[in-house]
Amino acid sequence: MVPFDSPVARRLITATLADLGARYGGSGDETPVDATEFVPPAGAFLVARIDGQPVGCGGWRSHGEETAELKRMYTAPQARGRGVARAVLAAIERSAREHGRRRIILECGDRQPEAIALYKAAGYERIPNFGFYADEPGCLSFGRSL
Repeated sequence: MVPFDSPVARRLITATLADLGARYGGSGDETPVDATEFVPPAGAFLVARIDGQPVGCGGWRSHGEETAELKRMYTAPQARGRGVARAVLAAIERSAREHGRRRIILECGDRQPEAIALYKAAGYERIPNFGFYADEPGCLSFGRSL
């Protein structure tokens, strides 16, 4: 776990937003996010490393008393296909569960087929859209019980 505003997290988040920007245009994601939302017990931010190098990230923030919202999932291109995203997702779910969350939700876009496949394989199901992009075309929201 690292602070959301730590240098390593900021580098990975910048790469996340660049990837989203390439897919959707603009800055990638305009959702308001505050680093303090990712401080336990209300949230957490995790970084995956291979051979000491940061290659992936993701976090959760509270979305009510019993629900966590997944944010900023990312795997660097050179590490894709190696199980990094699955490991980060499992660690995020474990952290949220350990902090009393019973459900996890996320919003994703329809131009992220790899992410959609990951979430479906991990047992996530479509839920009504929520959040900053709820009314935008292409917004897909998912959730699952923890």
